[in-house]
Amino acid sequence: MSNDPKWSYWMLAATAAALLAITNGGRLSLGLFVSPLNTSTGLGITTISLVMAVAQLSWGAVQPLAGAVADRYGAGRALAAGVICMALGAALTPWAHTGLTLSITVGVLLAGGAGASSLAVLLGAAVSRVPEQYRGMASGAINAGGSFGQFIFAPLMQAFIAMIGWMGAMWAMALIVITALPLARVLRTPAPDTSPSAVGTTVDRGMKAALKDAFADRSYLLLHAGFFTCGFHIAFLVTHLPGEVGLCGLPPSVASWSLGIIGLSNIAGSLYAGWCVQRYRSKHVLFWMYGSRAVLVAIYLMAPKTELTFYLFAVGLGFTWLATVPPTASLVGKLHGSRYLATLFGLTIFTHQIGGFLGAWLGGIAISAHGDFQWMWYADMVLAALAAMANLPIREGRVVRHVPTT
Repeated sequence: MSNDPKWSYWMLAATAAALLAITNGGRLSLGLFVSPLNTSTGLGITTISLVMAVAQLSWGAVQPLAGAVADRYGAGRALAAGVICMALGAALTPWAHTGLTLSITVGVLLAGGAGASSLAVLLGAAVSRVPEQYRGMASGAINAGGSFGQFIFAPLMQAFIAMIGWMGAMWAMALIVITALPLARVLRTPAPDTSPSAVGTTVDRGMKAALKDAFADRSYLLLHAGFFTCGFHIAFLVTHLPGEVGLCGLPPSVASWSLGIIGLSNIAGSLYAGWCVQRYRSKHVLFWMYGSRAVLVAIYLMAPKTELTFYLFAVGLGFTWLATVPPTASLVGKLHGSRYLATLFGLTIFTHQIGGFLGAWLGGIAISAHGDFQWMWYADMVLAALAAMANLPIREGRVVRHVPTT
């Protein structure tokens, strides 16, 4: 289908968005299972938090590997393998009763599978085949798909947990995820032609050279630093927002609806970020996104902890939640081209998830040691401010606006 002349870029982006909605929606609903898993297994909140931290790290670690497979052999295999692994992990989790087995099913299979069928491969598969002037909006639309999945999955999984228990909810997730397999086939791409006659030393110096150039680039490393904070922030909230809601004496539905609102708000945020990328420097877009998070956390800490506060907080945070992806991917492409975009952007996501590992794990340590998340909120606020400043020195030329021709 990729050779069909009628196959336009927006259909490609819509398909990638639909696949991301399923894999990302399932992954970002895992925080709702923390309390039920703790009650069922008796492992303790610190151990369960470590499992969720492993899931964050696994999701990120898989992406540059899956991106490398996609860059070399085409995206179809990486996406299909990811969908199958994610469904298998969800299906096996009800039989896992130790920290080790949960780390394998949730941390490696489920989260790793979601990573292989997530942003790095999807953006590499779709955006690289979209005309340059539309890539910002295409990446924003794909990212919005992941946010829509969060909006749907969070209340859906909470409803399943309430009606059929957490085990039934996991099996339901497995069934939903496996339906994404046909989408992976639609998004398959042919393996790039790497023959000497097709490549040429001036066109493609190889992945090893691309990696060497990227890690010698100060701007690329600064981009990693900012994305690290994004991962810390998101993983902390996805994993521990239900616990924060419980500490405030509010019902679990407030947490699930807050996560859903974050996803809904990020649909608008992602599309707006894609629009901004085509008109403004991506580093300035990232500066304002990270800076706004520091301000929002400060406002939340001073506000009364009511249902309305959580919902308003979710709207504000959701607008920049994963809307950092379009400008970050855009900067990777501007700095080092689109040939190895899946691999190089996948590495930034890995850094994102190192932050995610710490956000999920340290949150569990904080609640066990102090009985609340106060110090985590302070750390989140400081890191967001530092991330905003880290993006300003990134070298990026002025945006050239494309004027449609008639």
